[in-house]
Amino acid sequence: MQLRMQRLRNLLAGTWSEGQGDGATLLNPSTEEPLALATSDGLELAAGLAFARREGGAALRALTFADRGKLLGAMAKRIHEHRDELIELAMRNGGNTRSDAKFDIDGAMGTLAHYAEIAAGLGDVRVLADGDSIQLGRAPRLAGRHVFVPRRGVALLVNAFNFPAWGFGEKAACALLAGMPIVCKPAASTAIVAHRLVEVVADVLPPGAVSIASDLAHELPSLLQYGDVLSFTGSSRTASLLRALPSVVSSAVRLGVEADSLNSAILGPDVEQGGETYELFLSDVVREIRQKTGQKCTAVRRVFVPAALRERVRDDLVERLRDVVVGDPFAEGVQMGPVVSAAQRASVLEGACRLAEHATVLLGQSGVSPLGVPAGQGFFVPVTLLEAKDASAAVLHELEVFGPVATLFESPDDTDELVDLVARGGGGLVCSAYTDDRALATELVLGLAPHHGRVVLGSQKIAGQAVGPGAVMPHLLHGGPGRAGGGEELGGLRGLALYSQRTALQGDRALLDAIVKG
Repeated sequence: MQLRMQRLRNLLAGTWSEGQGDGATLLNPSTEEPLALATSDGLELAAGLAFARREGGAALRALTFADRGKLLGAMAKRIHEHRDELIELAMRNGGNTRSDAKFDIDGAMGTLAHYAEIAAGLGDVRVLADGDSIQLGRAPRLAGRHVFVPRRGVALLVNAFNFPAWGFGEKAACALLAGMPIVCKPAASTAIVAHRLVEVVADVLPPGAVSIASDLAHELPSLLQYGDVLSFTGSSRTASLLRALPSVVSSAVRLGVEADSLNSAILGPDVEQGGETYELFLSDVVREIRQKTGQKCTAVRRVFVPAALRERVRDDLVERLRDVVVGDPFAEGVQMGPVVSAAQRASVLEGACRLAEHATVLLGQSGVSPLGVPAGQGFFVPVTLLEAKDASAAVLHELEVFGPVATLFESPDDTDELVDLVARGGGGLVCSAYTDDRALATELVLGLAPHHGRVVLGSQKIAGQAVGPGAVMPHLLHGGPGRAGGGEELGGLRGLALYSQRTALQGDRALLDAIVKG
């Protein structure tokens, strides 16, 4: 499919329209070919937000959970119908391999479908109960009950460049099911995928239930007001700026953040080299370094192995990562594409150099010769594996290089010391530990859980069916404390909390039960 240079339209106040000026130029990161222009300059963004609150919000709140779930199911079906087209767009605009593009598109589709199933189970009600009735007096008639109801505003979804489809799907599914209209602000560099996805699903939703501003639209967060929600995925630096917005500070606009994360993989000292648990560890680490060219919030950045296995793990990782074929995603045999932009390439290369000041470069120093790409074209970086010289060096635990870069550490013998070393990452999205020792697994969970939103335990028991730490499951929470942002997305019904008001009701038990049951 050949893409013509296009201007991405904006969907605001129920109408598709083009912005003024040139805005941002979107490129193919493999060839540097211009693909599209994205701008929302000259459009009435405030009016678009107001329309979404008024029209989209009212339409969604009038529906039951089961009805909203049918909308999510219809969205998933539309994405499936356009799956091949969306995959190819992700390959061109995002530099994804076909496998990585499917990971993104199918993740969006699967998340929407999962929440459609949850909605069907909730039935024809518009109030979500949080627990059972609580007796407040001596007689059972006087009762209290907690419920969730939709917030009377708009949810602004600010997504990162790395998952323009899945990032949309995981936020949109929870917001729409909760009964809030959404306004999407995708990252400009990969906005073609997000834009086309909204085009595909928009007409199955009520007018105003979904909107999109196709370029930077920096003023959108400042236009939010009481009752609105801002759900953000991106850097911790940008998150700090959003937390200081007057709309957030003074109007109590609810803010959910998923930010930086130096995720870790830990190999237990009980694991035998060559066994199923060892092989699971290796395959997970290699995939999480390479997949999406390391541009994943869940990618493995630090690898901790016991002294007795360090040399073997080092050699095995180098052998497997050295064979990763880098190049144009449309070239046969390519396993890893470019990073998304020239700025991203410069950031990855500069970051790897900073890490190398405190580590030995095992792989990656020689650069990269991408397959199927003329010399000098494209935003390609090499797979880079380093080995820490000084495990206490702060930069190794504080600098997240958002690319295919990871550092190998020798684990301390003491489990508490190992946990302390991992915790120097300042809070993370996910940590994976590979061990068949139940006592050690328990000790690691108790130590690691306060610092991570998710802990994945790899073992021989589940080696044949494990999905890996990088797969964000809609059933489980996605988010993490500290530098990871402190947010919580997904997690089944837990994902609706950001977009809902939890209210305590008290009164006649029969009346409260009737309200909850619709």
